[in-house]
Amino acid sequence: MAAKALSFVVGDYVVYPKHGVGRVVELQSQEIAGTKLELYVLRFEKERMTLRVPTNKAESVGMRKLSSNAQMSDALTTLKGKPKVKRTMWSRRAQEYEAKINSGDLVSIAEVVRDLFRAEDQPEQSYSERQIFEAACSRLARELAAMESVDEPTAQVKILDILRAAAAIHNKVAATAA
Repeated sequence: MAAKALSFVVGDYVVYPKHGVGRVVELQSQEIAGTKLELYVLRFEKERMTLRVPTNKAESVGMRKLSSNAQMSDALTTLKGKPKVKRTMWSRRAQEYEAKINSGDLVSIAEVVRDLFRAEDQPEQSYSERQIFEAACSRLARELAAMESVDEPTAQVKILDILRAAAAIHNKVAATAA
């Protein structure tokens, strides 16, 4: 039983789990080792990278269309939640964060952004925490930007505004409880 291949057309924005949002710029046919392959040619502007994905492998590598409005709404709601700080070793947490970012799942990426966000009045982040936070925030912002037809910095401002507002609420609750 053959799986139904995902179908994307030239101009579609797609999400490739390990690289984020790209655009289908071409559909190609190539013969490789005597086998004819149909390929999606994806362009990732931010990384200045082009990727060729066999059309029959698109689904198995996790390539997908942009999230629905409901999924984006869930991700933005996740940003408003209370950050979850695990007391495990940083190396283990960093691995978990990287796995969430590379999963391509919007809510998982939003969890990383929420958990690593630091408001101005909070302690400074380590360099590696900052790197992972920026990678997750950029990945989320690129998908939001593609969905709302704005640029990435505009989408990033929206995300940071949500995080700052949530941090102010959580800090007030913590101060009242103390």
